[in-house]
Amino acid sequence: MNRHRTALVLAAATLALAACAEPRTPEPATTAADELVIGLTYTPDVQFAPFYVAEARGYYEDAGVDVSLRHHGASESLLGALEAGEEDLVVAGGDEMLQARSAGVPVVNVATLYEEYPVALIVPGDSDITTAADLAGRSVGIPGPFGETYFGLLALLADAGLSEDDVTVEHIGFTQQAALSAGHVDAVMGYANNDAVQFAQAGVDVRTIPLGDVPLVGIGIGAHENIADDDATAAVVEATMRGVRDVVEDPAAAVEVAAGHVPGLADPAAREAALATVEATVPLYGSATGASDPARWEAMVAFMAEHGLLEGEVDPADAVRTLG
Repeated sequence: MNRHRTALVLAAATLALAACAEPRTPEPATTAADELVIGLTYTPDVQFAPFYVAEARGYYEDAGVDVSLRHHGASESLLGALEAGEEDLVVAGGDEMLQARSAGVPVVNVATLYEEYPVALIVPGDSDITTAADLAGRSVGIPGPFGETYFGLLALLADAGLSEDDVTVEHIGFTQQAALSAGHVDAVMGYANNDAVQFAQAGVDVRTIPLGDVPLVGIGIGAHENIADDDATAAVVEATMRGVRDVVEDPAAAVEVAAGHVPGLADPAAREAALATVEATVPLYGSATGASDPARWEAMVAFMAEHGLLEGEVDPADAVRTLG
């Protein structure tokens, strides 16, 4: 969906003034408190069904906010548009937001969408790996040393008393299915509501080993710090959580709405796969309130700092709000 014309005009004007002014932190893309651009990372996908549903059913309008949904595209950085002032809010992992904030990105988590961390260890169905401790001396594939699959692996190893030195970590890109099926690695890290579903859809026999209660926070909504405490931001959160609760109540209806955004969902096989993804996502939403746990954020700051994942110190109180 295109951004508001007004936001584009404002962005252009801001750039022109910046050439003649002192450097400053970019402002969010809003022109008024009730006009907000939400960044839905990368391409249209059924994972964003709560936002599609909230828009289609008028929940943002009911909340008194004018929302524009913006997909990043495959090559755009996760928080670059928010940092540049092209977006006001963005969907990202809480841990990813924390890491970005430690590097100076003005993002604040204002809602937690996934109360359960979405990453799991995936092994072949006949593997003798049954716990994280069994990974010692084995190979594990991850897309790379970044993001939730990497953070999740570190947490899984730490919980088992292991480190990266005790396993062979292979950077395989986003090829988990091919790498595990061909036996190139003994296990992979993937999303329980995405990669594990794709294995099942392809008829590949695998088992998932949950991470358990790790000191990490999954997918949420981040806001530019200039609007983190605004009433309009709180209204967006509440409207989106209405969308989440609708998805939980009726996954099939959510897929129908998502089909208006996601190319290819007219195909029955694609529709079936999308429904499987949504059904696997429902447990991750938990109570579906959007509330954040300050204690978990404190634990996450300590864990990520200990593992060298933060560029600078971050006060958890500055990184998260408990809206919802």
